Amino acid sequence: MPDGSSISSRSHPEHQAGEVFETLIPARLDRLPWSRFHWLLVVGLGITWVLDGLEVTLMGAISAVLQRPDVLHFTAAQIGSISSAYLVGAVLGALVFGHLTDRFGRRTFFFVSLATYLAGVALTAVSWNLASFAAFRFLTGAGIGGEYSAVNSAIDELIPARFRGRIDLMINGSFWLGALAGAASTGLILDTRIFAVDVGWRLGFGIGAVIGLAILYLRRFIPESPRWLITHGRRDEAEELVRDFERELGSIAGRPLPDLDGIEPLRIRVRSHFGLDTILRPLLREYGKRAILSLSLMTAQAFLYNAIFFTYALVLDRYYGVPAAVTGLYLMPFALSNFIGPIVLGHLFDTVGRRPMISGTFTISALILIAAGYLFERGVLTATSQTVLWSLMFFFASSAASSAYLTVSEIFPLEVRALAIAIFFSVGTAVGGVVAPWLFGVLIDTGSRGALYGGYLVAAVLMLAAAIVELRLGVAAERVGLEEIAKPLSSIG
Repeated sequence: MPDGSSISSRSHPEHQAGEVFETLIPARLDRLPWSRFHWLLVVGLGITWVLDGLEVTLMGAISAVLQRPDVLHFTAAQIGSISSAYLVGAVLGALVFGHLTDRFGRRTFFFVSLATYLAGVALTAVSWNLASFAAFRFLTGAGIGGEYSAVNSAIDELIPARFRGRIDLMINGSFWLGALAGAASTGLILDTRIFAVDVGWRLGFGIGAVIGLAILYLRRFIPESPRWLITHGRRDEAEELVRDFERELGSIAGRPLPDLDGIEPLRIRVRSHFGLDTILRPLLREYGKRAILSLSLMTAQAFLYNAIFFTYALVLDRYYGVPAAVTGLYLMPFALSNFIGPIVLGHLFDTVGRRPMISGTFTISALILIAAGYLFERGVLTATSQTVLWSLMFFFASSAASSAYLTVSEIFPLEVRALAIAIFFSVGTAVGGVVAPWLFGVLIDTGSRGALYGGYLVAAVLMLAAAIVELRLGVAAERVGLEEIAKPLSSIG
């Protein structure tokens, strides 16, 4: 299997700035058969989402425990502010790591962002007050923000076009596999018959950090993106990698790879660097409508998820009297539905198409949220029926949220892909995510069902607005090569 540990370590470009060459590397990558190598990508890159889901779910499940006087005695509003600190870290981490990922390569920041994330998770386990807890959650968020940029860029650039939609949704949806594990574990770590009340939740974060260390080793076998290499003048490295892919994966397929007759080669002009003006101008001018689309999708899904998921344990505790030790039991079906949704619906994004599936999942999610919120406000739900309705909604909302990341990662030029993911993730999270946990924490503290229903309606309106924008501005990117969707900035002709 191709090993990028030696090839990607070269630091000097093989072609001089201004030189022009032709390449079929993108088309050659897209014609490869699905293989064990692609599964390695899914596991090695997507596993961070599993770990993130595990510890974010743990954070949500222990929120009631953190309010106890014999633990850290936080208020609901302070719990919300801690979640906001995590999201602020994710915003800044995405912007910084996103720019560096586009400049220095995807592979380097597989390690930098993951190491940052794991450090934050480990330190969260030893938090002693509000300031330390918020600071360590900020660090954790910075790492995961970097992961969004580096990982989503590499996935799109290494996965064949005909599989890109479903695999992207599967990997982003794997967050909920970790959430399911986190929810299941809370019944153990929060059981005071096994662990002291101020020990179990710390152990949960610590174990997650230890497990994550193995991923640093696994990622050393994942190569640099050949697409990134050719736009930075490192054509020989890219050719060597792709030849290895074709030799090994072609023999696995047992039949010749599809020919490339009639496919126009990509003409690349080597550039020594890309200035900030070169990077930002296309996002604001040539791709202005796509920027509006990206912002709408990212903002809506961020508000919905961060409003409901980060505060669900508080709702169970405040309105239904669910003990903190069993909160995880209610989060398990919630997480399972979020994971199954992209698995079941993912292939439709590659067959039925992006526009109908994205707008449809956003719309259905919003309608279920409105109905469920109304029943909650009327006081006719139980903790169980509330969980059933949320699970039904997030079966569709999970695919909608993952499709927002898919959209941003495939509709902009390669040279700005990671930064574009970072920008729209950051802006969407800042507008829809940082405010939401704090706002809903305040609404829950009022004890008013009507006030909380008002918050749910805001989330539903944002989801419906995003569906409308997708219908008008959505891009038919299914089964299409990335270079056809958006030509690299360094391409000519």
